[in-house]
Amino acid sequence: MSRYPAAVDVAIVGSGPNGAAYARILSEEAPEAVIAMFEVGPTVSAPAGAHVKNIVDAEERRAAQAASQGPARDAETVSSPGAVKAGARTARPGTYLLEDGFRVDGEDGLPVIAFSSNVGGMGAHWTGACPRPGGSERIPFLPDLDELLDEADRLLGVTTDAFDDAPFTALVRERLADAVDPGREEGARVQRMPLAVHRREDGALVWSGSDVVMGDVTRANPNFALHDETLVLRVLLEDGRAAGVEVQDRRTGEKHTVRARFVVVAADGLRTAQVLYASGIRPAALGRMLNDQAQVVYAARIADAAEVAARAGGASGESFGERDVIDGAISEQSGVSWVPYTDEEPFHGQIMQLDASPVPLADEDPVVPGSIVGLGLFTAKDLQWDDRVEFRDDATDAYGLPAMRIRYRLTARDHEVLDRARARIVELAEAVGEPLGERPFTMPPGASLHYQGATRMGASDDGRSVCGPDSEVWGAPGVFVAGNNVIPTATACNPTLTSVALGIRGARSIVRRLS
Repeated sequence: MSRYPAAVDVAIVGSGPNGAAYARILSEEAPEAVIAMFEVGPTVSAPAGAHVKNIVDAEERRAAQAASQGPARDAETVSSPGAVKAGARTARPGTYLLEDGFRVDGEDGLPVIAFSSNVGGMGAHWTGACPRPGGSERIPFLPDLDELLDEADRLLGVTTDAFDDAPFTALVRERLADAVDPGREEGARVQRMPLAVHRREDGALVWSGSDVVMGDVTRANPNFALHDETLVLRVLLEDGRAAGVEVQDRRTGEKHTVRARFVVVAADGLRTAQVLYASGIRPAALGRMLNDQAQVVYAARIADAAEVAARAGGASGESFGERDVIDGAISEQSGVSWVPYTDEEPFHGQIMQLDASPVPLADEDPVVPGSIVGLGLFTAKDLQWDDRVEFRDDATDAYGLPAMRIRYRLTARDHEVLDRARARIVELAEAVGEPLGERPFTMPPGASLHYQGATRMGASDDGRSVCGPDSEVWGAPGVFVAGNNVIPTATACNPTLTSVALGIRGARSIVRRLS
């Protein structure tokens, strides 16, 4: 007997935060609708879709990350983005790289473009940063964008106070503000980074994954079912509109057809376009305007940290346990500050205290917890029609879908903005304290994991977009796309909040048509 239903109202391809947003809104607003969610990877955490950073046992956490790495499950990974060396092609835990086709000779390509295959998608591994877009990052033809962003905050469980007790956070923001805030509008000034994380009553941190987005209402919905280890081969159309999906059980290899009135493809920034292509849904803009956020990183040390701590009556040499340091990312002693994007300074800053220095320090120079500050600036891409992901008819990937080939160049404007970002990050490091290392490091293209544009949204069907304002694919009624790939603007800020907001709009459109 098949583990799949014969028919549903809504089929959702992908279990990341965006697919989860559709499941949540449908469960809340159309509880009678029958929903099936399909995920190519395994369930790696409990509840299903939970962030792996919530797994206390280090070995269990590493096993969950390895299980998320799909065809590269046994490949070597590097635990911190700051540890990536120029030209190195090493994925972060929980992700795997595109094996071939990541760069065409003579182009920049995206050499460290990466994916995750697991229930929860990249939402089981992300940093949780949820800043709002500003200036030209905003989508001008969505009058309800702010309300949608508010709703996305709710679904993702966004807070700004989880790290208020971390050492030196107020000091870091104060020093950054002195360098950044003059001349900026209030909303664009240095502030706490909105994060999809909260503290339980016992003080433990809980990071949001797709489990938080789905919420209890989805898990308790008898009409919702999640099918892991299931590859969606193609979206089925009848008379040009959505009719269901063809799936393959990864455990048995058997293929099945699941009929559906609506299909939501939320596979990820590139695989959403791949599924459409494999389904014969190929609008002119499919895969086009692909964009990544180039990233510059640097570090500084609060040289007077011991004195500041002493004046505040705090300890200056506490030790922290293994639970506090997870894969070199945000830890218990981290404070996370945000330097918002502006059109005048087209980069977005994510500033956080680190658990260790990224460069060697003298043995006699102990690190005061929270005194090492990591600075990252993401830059907005100069959008180009020819930056794209292509799909091959003569080759397949590890899952048997059309193989990808990336065509991607940095323009003269991109290089100019990167030069400005490198100069600015040095200024910010000097404002915070004592810069560490001779110069900032520019991450290899693709390192941001923030891939956008491949199924971009448009105000009208003018050939330059894949879907409309409700995320419904032009010319394929009933087929919706979701994810960072839907965002049509050049952004520098972390895109998940925005893409979830767009998913909420799409889900509401389905709700109206189900009733």
